[in-house]
Amino acid sequence: MAVPSETLSLILPDGSVREVEAGTTALEVAASIGPRLAKDAVGAELDGAAVDLRTPLTTGGSFRLFTKKSPEAGEFIRHSAEHVLADAVQRLWPGTEIDAGRQDHSEKFQYDFRFDRPFTPEDLEKIEAMMRQIIAEGSVVERLEVSRSEAERLFTEMGETIKVERLADIPEGEAITLYRHGRFTDLCRGPHAQRMSQIGAIKLLEASSVYFRGDENNERLQRIYGTAFASKKGLEEYLERLEQARARDHRRLGQELDLFSFNPSAPATPFFHPKGTLVYNLLVDHVRGLYKRHGYGEVLTPQILDVDLWHRSGHYANYEESMYFTEVDGRQFAVKPMNCPTHCLIFDTRLRSYRELPIRYADFGRLHRYERSGVTSGLMRVRSFCQDDGHIFCSPEQVEDEVIGVVEMILELYEVFGFGEVLIEISTRPEKRLGSDQVWDTAEAALRSALDRRGIAYQINEGDGAFYGPKIDFQVRDAIGRSWQLGTVQLDYQMPERFELTYIGADGEEHRPVMIHRAMFGSLERFIGILIEHTTGNLPLWLAPVQAVVLPLSEKFQVYAESVRTGLAQAGVRVELDDRNEKLGYRIRESQLQKIPYMLVTGGREAEAGTVAVRLRTGEDLGAMPLEEFVKRLQEHSQAKGASL
Repeated sequence: MAVPSETLSLILPDGSVREVEAGTTALEVAASIGPRLAKDAVGAELDGAAVDLRTPLTTGGSFRLFTKKSPEAGEFIRHSAEHVLADAVQRLWPGTEIDAGRQDHSEKFQYDFRFDRPFTPEDLEKIEAMMRQIIAEGSVVERLEVSRSEAERLFTEMGETIKVERLADIPEGEAITLYRHGRFTDLCRGPHAQRMSQIGAIKLLEASSVYFRGDENNERLQRIYGTAFASKKGLEEYLERLEQARARDHRRLGQELDLFSFNPSAPATPFFHPKGTLVYNLLVDHVRGLYKRHGYGEVLTPQILDVDLWHRSGHYANYEESMYFTEVDGRQFAVKPMNCPTHCLIFDTRLRSYRELPIRYADFGRLHRYERSGVTSGLMRVRSFCQDDGHIFCSPEQVEDEVIGVVEMILELYEVFGFGEVLIEISTRPEKRLGSDQVWDTAEAALRSALDRRGIAYQINEGDGAFYGPKIDFQVRDAIGRSWQLGTVQLDYQMPERFELTYIGADGEEHRPVMIHRAMFGSLERFIGILIEHTTGNLPLWLAPVQAVVLPLSEKFQVYAESVRTGLAQAGVRVELDDRNEKLGYRIRESQLQKIPYMLVTGGREAEAGTVAVRLRTGEDLGAMPLEEFVKRLQEHSQAKGASL
């Protein structure tokens, strides 16, 4: 007697439910809805996860199908274009070995190749032409599930030794899948588009050398980046955004504006110049102002601590590969990658009462974490940095109120910098974690309840919490629509347990506090990089390293210009005098390139009337105004901390 198949319930976007047998593919579901949908389908989604059209479904849930018109189709298309790239390189240079592609296809695709020289711009043109030819062939993409031995035999016969090595990365018991189009086959989890002809437009962006597996001790491979879209219009819009991003690149602007630099003597560690340090300190001062209002006490903690502390906190087991170590008097020490254990030590210096709670510590201590050279990038990812770090020790009953207070402080901070659109996510328990499921249930429920109480909208980011607790993450959009992860609020029941922290409750008994980790900017370094790109270097007046520059028309007016500079400096204005023997137009242009908010021209009429002719970095001419009036204007705009001048 035949055993009946399991039935799966797929909830479609219109709310209807479609019952299918387990093992049905997304493409078969599309065909059951209609032949046109089956022809146009590019990919699918089940409970928020991308699904290849050819993968047998084993669970039910919310189900969507995507066509080329769907915004979500781009990831399927770029992943497929990635395989077209590898196919094109191997057609042009037979025998070239390929490594892994890219995991994130939200904007780009990439492949690494074992190639005996860097790829040239002429090479990229040839590859792109071959890619278009392959796309025009319109091959259907096939998904093949094979055994480990079959895959090893196939790639050995193909001479793909890197692929044979990569097979070892796939855990035992996990399905091994190959994707094939035309005569090209690769090891891949997918998902991919249905046909290569669904790729509407491609563009190769750049080539670079990288280390195999990102390890500088391994061989160098040659990487090619590209992008692809369902239409030519989509590609053109993306390339326009890319040009805007290049114009805003904080690495270039940081050098041009003399804010910071990097040196091989300290890889991936920024050197802040006087102007950059001023911006850095002004940001710290602003946060300190918030701390005064919200009841934080600032602390200073050591940079190097006995490694036993990091074993006790759990960081050693979960963070060892990112830590720096040294030895002192025969004892092993670690350079501080995080502040939280040191704040536990401060809390534990004396007996605490429930009347003291919540206790809020803030720390601007420097942190060090090892990042591979292949992933460091300007200020965005460095090895030495400072967080606007804070930890709150509170009773379980105070958790929700404290979380709400931190969330409101973070949102207030972002408004100052023009980040009005903020996406909030609750990141839940990861696979590798400390603590029982019961504790995680309590912690996750507390975060949800806090946001629900304030009517704050949020999304759930499954499995992306910290190893010790769930968290609320904050993402902002910059001036050209890019999303950046900034602040975080993390709820931790584990570290107080590991450090045996207690307070005396109203009942006279010992109780365990709850620890809340929070940062608003994230790291100061990364935030400065984001802010430079958000503003194209046109920092708001209160943050501008130089707020005004005095420009005398000629040497004859140098004495008056110097008196203006002195008067402004005494009024607290950050001001410079540019009296170089250059034409006024040249000096104005130079001041604009330096993003100086105000240019004050002084000539005979201004000297006689005691005024300055005011120009903005935007090019707007405000005309002449008395020096006192200008100072008042500047001070008012600076104190408002807005974007206007």
